[in-house]
Amino acid sequence: MSLLTTTHVCPTEISIILNNRIRRWLQNPRKILGPYIKEGMDVLEVGCGPGFFTLDMARMVGENGQVVAVDLQEGMLAKVREKIRRIGTGLNIVLHKCDEDRIGVSGNFDFVFLFYMVHEVVDKEAFFRELESLLKKDGQIYIAEPPLHVSKKAFEETVMIAGKAGFTVVDRPKRFPDKIIVLKKA
Repeated sequence: MSLLTTTHVCPTEISIILNNRIRRWLQNPRKILGPYIKEGMDVLEVGCGPGFFTLDMARMVGENGQVVAVDLQEGMLAKVREKIRRIGTGLNIVLHKCDEDRIGVSGNFDFVFLFYMVHEVVDKEAFFRELESLLKKDGQIYIAEPPLHVSKKAFEETVMIAGKAGFTVVDRPKRFPDKIIVLKKA
């Protein structure tokens, strides 16, 4: 069974809707991530898409930190690569194309960012087990899911699966209309 299903993944062709000024106003990366990401952190972003959050996270971790941006689609990674090229050097970002059945990176991360992508994961148990092996002891995972794609029941099932993989709830930030949870290792 695959970890991700390519039939439910946002296609690269419509990624333009993921990068716009209205979204930046509604989902400001610095406001969302400010309480969690600090200078020098190692951050894993799974499902980076066209990099809406990626560059802001890289600026937040600074030159002593690193962002590993992962996506299933080479087209999405190409869009992030182009953004990085346009702004020049100075951001410590590593791009990684994952497989359908695993993330496939190594390292110990302080923070894992999963924005609007967990509902696309087929084998959530395997996914969270892999994340558990990548997260530092005091690290955190931020999960946000969209209101139209994910019911409250489905979201709570995801939280339960994460709990079985060794995570516990730290916070449930409120940001209408999203479903959000912050987890840490139990």
